[in-house]
Amino acid sequence: MADNADMRKIRILAAGILALGLFLADSVLFGMGKMDSEIPDEISHDEQDYKGNPFKKTSPKYRLKKPSGKPAAFYETWGYVSQKYEDEYDRSSPLTDVCYFAADVNCYGELISVPARSKIHVDDGVRVHFVAICDSRSLTHFVISPEFPVRDRIIGDIIAAAEEFDGIQLDFELVPLRDSALYLDFISEVKARAGEKMISVCVPARLKRLSEDVYPYSEIAAACDRVIVMAYDEHWSGSKPGPVASTEWCGKVADYAVSSIPPEKLVMGIPFYGRTWADTQTAGAWYFSGANRIMTENGVVKVDYEDDVPRFSYRTEVGVTGYFNDAYSVLALCRLYESRGVRNVGFWRIGHEDPEFWKWLEIR
Repeated sequence: MADNADMRKIRILAAGILALGLFLADSVLFGMGKMDSEIPDEISHDEQDYKGNPFKKTSPKYRLKKPSGKPAAFYETWGYVSQKYEDEYDRSSPLTDVCYFAADVNCYGELISVPARSKIHVDDGVRVHFVAICDSRSLTHFVISPEFPVRDRIIGDIIAAAEEFDGIQLDFELVPLRDSALYLDFISEVKARAGEKMISVCVPARLKRLSEDVYPYSEIAAACDRVIVMAYDEHWSGSKPGPVASTEWCGKVADYAVSSIPPEKLVMGIPFYGRTWADTQTAGAWYFSGANRIMTENGVVKVDYEDDVPRFSYRTEVGVTGYFNDAYSVLALCRLYESRGVRNVGFWRIGHEDPEFWKWLEIR
């Protein structure tokens, strides 16, 4: 009898534990469902993994504005693809033109790093442009001046290298001040020898025509088929922190560009990238008294000698400020240019973008 009574108590206890377990399980499931329903609908697309798993610790804590309204629409949409990053280009992106970046000119006046057209795969109707750069101010003078034989050779090499491309783009950003006329002649010669290929030229952002302008918009537009206005780097690595391309600044750039370049030739450049700035500069070269000053200011108490050279170290706190572009900010620039009557835009560069942006771009 005692054994039966004990067994009966055990069964009652087990049933109670099971009932409690089911109750707790229902409570947890209900609680999880409630927490999931409380996640706001406006949560950023960058946090979709968070919406699926509200307990994920690595999810971003910030919120980004979501675009609304209608997509921006342009007649031509240009995008830059860099060599070695070809896989970052998605053929489904709404682009009419792809610029393959880039062949360069070395110190011997030779065309190097020539991109292979076969590495870029695009859908029918998408044009691919061969981009040539020259990143030396002094070398640029010798490349574009008819006084030197390198000019004719470089033009011939560019034409030959671009044989399988639909267009040629010149991105010479370091033309010397006195060589404006020489550069215009260089562009005209490339255009004359390129046959039916589209010739485009990159120019820096301007708010107005300078008194001595190496990149006169009107004259360059007359010498080529498209002018890419690089409306970015309003703030750069050596400036104070700020947007790479603010809407206010870009509006002024667009106003001047629209007044100087025919609408069918103008392509307004838009940045996908951002920048960060630190409020403390820790790298530098120091004279003796300067080295002693920073050591004292930062509480250095020990100096080691490494190969008879004194060495010190310390830790310091650095504040960082960043400006970047997301789908919302890039779309804002697109809509700004639409309002200015701009027909064509270009993006630097593919792979840097917020993928959400492509949902908000259409080709007319």
